[in-house]
Amino acid sequence: MSLLQTPSTSPSRPMSLTDIHASSIISAFEILKAKFRAVSASSPYSIRRAQKKAVSSADNELRHATMRFDPRHYKNAHFVTQLLTCCRTLAVPHWSGDISPDKVVVRKVSGSLTNAVFFVSCPTLHYVPTILLRIYGPSSGSLISRPKELNTLHILSSQYSIGPRIYGTFDNGRIEEYFESTTLTPADIRDPAISRWIGARMAELHSVDISVVDISSKEQRDDTVKRNVAAWLEPAQAVLALPSLPEYARQDLDLERFRTDWDKYIRWLSKVDDVKSGGRRVFAHNDTQYGNLLRLKQVQQGLQEHYQIVVVDFEYAGPNPAAYDIANHFHEWTANYHSSAPHILNFSNYPNAEERRNFYAAYLGQSRTNAPGVQTLYDKLDKQVTYWSPASHAMWALWGIVQAREDVEGNVQQQQEFDYIAYAQCRMAAFRRELHSLGVLY
Repeated sequence: MSLLQTPSTSPSRPMSLTDIHASSIISAFEILKAKFRAVSASSPYSIRRAQKKAVSSADNELRHATMRFDPRHYKNAHFVTQLLTCCRTLAVPHWSGDISPDKVVVRKVSGSLTNAVFFVSCPTLHYVPTILLRIYGPSSGSLISRPKELNTLHILSSQYSIGPRIYGTFDNGRIEEYFESTTLTPADIRDPAISRWIGARMAELHSVDISVVDISSKEQRDDTVKRNVAAWLEPAQAVLALPSLPEYARQDLDLERFRTDWDKYIRWLSKVDDVKSGGRRVFAHNDTQYGNLLRLKQVQQGLQEHYQIVVVDFEYAGPNPAAYDIANHFHEWTANYHSSAPHILNFSNYPNAEERRNFYAAYLGQSRTNAPGVQTLYDKLDKQVTYWSPASHAMWALWGIVQAREDVEGNVQQQQEFDYIAYAQCRMAAFRRELHSLGVLY
């Protein structure tokens, strides 16, 4: 997600209840959308439609290098030599010259669960910018449509100035723009001020026109979470059928039972989903875990504080209820992917009522949190977040199973960086527990 600047000719003011009708969240959302359209054309990080410029077809096409990288060998000299060749093929700015491999530093970024991510720099050559190398995970092809993802990134970057520039692709990954920033931590996203910044950034992303990013027709468009569950069930079943998977895990996950429970949940959702409130359909990120949230080291002078937060990694982005995206983020409060047991969620860390209210205030652009009627506004959104919460557990449970394929096939039981099957079990148990809490299951 990129930065937004309000017009200098019209100073911004806090929205009041004369701006926001307390009985409908969608009215607040429409006011936010109108405000976001009026942005400064001078800001390089604004949410805006970029003016169409004449570009050659060569500049408009994404370059591709026919080569593959093995992330396990990133410390080897051959890896760096191959990377420099790739940079020259893709014409990555300032990386196409005669750079010696011994000047290149490749640093692996921990916490990325789908891909292997690296920061690549030349500390002694100050004119060479740091770049980000992303090597796709071996099972990610079953989870993500890479052409769709690249199309989304291109539209967000070129028309909304959201997300990183993609310099080019190779057979199992891509090279991206690097933001001079620090990645948030589990403690950071719990900080009240930072949580408000995240809420404001999410609201800005949710203002993106779905029809511009998603090329499918309105009639064919379905919620991303529903589409993913339907698409991931078959590859997940294939993983559970592998003979090396422990029987207790197969029985614990029980996808036939899951399918029945999911169908019952979706029927229940259709009766409580409020598309004029938190259930309104938006362009959602769907994976705002702390590792996908960056804090810029330098922010343009005069911008509000929340503009220093940048959201990256749009692999799972797509149309979804706003409440789903918020619920998914709240579940990420319970995760610590750098702990001794990164696959286990600590549900006691789920944001309490006050912490959720703090987030909602920023998301809705409402500063007068104690004004009459505001609580009704928050209650409507919070109720929808609760309804859509199990869907997050369901999707990531299937994701964990599919991601586990390589480990299960190799019968890897020790020295795992992340236990995907145990993670899937954790999310599946939470899915069923929440269905019972909502009264969907008895």
